[in-house]
Amino acid sequence: MAAIYSLYIINKSGGLIFYKDYGSAGRMDTNDTLRLASLWHSMHAISQQLSPVSGCSGIELLQADTFDLHCFQSLTGTKFFVISEPGVQHMEGLLKCIYELYTDYVLKNPFYEMEMPIRCELFDINLSQAVQKDRVALLGR
Repeated sequence: MAAIYSLYIINKSGGLIFYKDYGSAGRMDTNDTLRLASLWHSMHAISQQLSPVSGCSGIELLQADTFDLHCFQSLTGTKFFVISEPGVQHMEGLLKCIYELYTDYVLKNPFYEMEMPIRCELFDINLSQAVQKDRVALLGR
């Protein structure tokens, strides 16, 4: 069923503020998830500087044999990336939906402090529903 392996949200400083595993076969421990988030932040920044195209916003898709990594960067520098099965299409729409949930349920939460880990029950509930809806839509294609 799976399509999506995991979701990461990284603040503009490169710190991991949210991680959700969706049952991937090779689970990572906390240190590995922090390392991966930091590494992706660095690679994304370097790709912006090395790109021959002016105004490049960084890597949006990284394809490997066993997974694809899809990334969306907001205007504030917060990065949302999803690790999925190889060849899965239309992840940009899911990432934008996740960003909308982030703005609606995290940024508008008066108790949330910017750049800090996300602890918001409404965000978690709506995120689970959005991912489930996306999985159902992928099965229908």
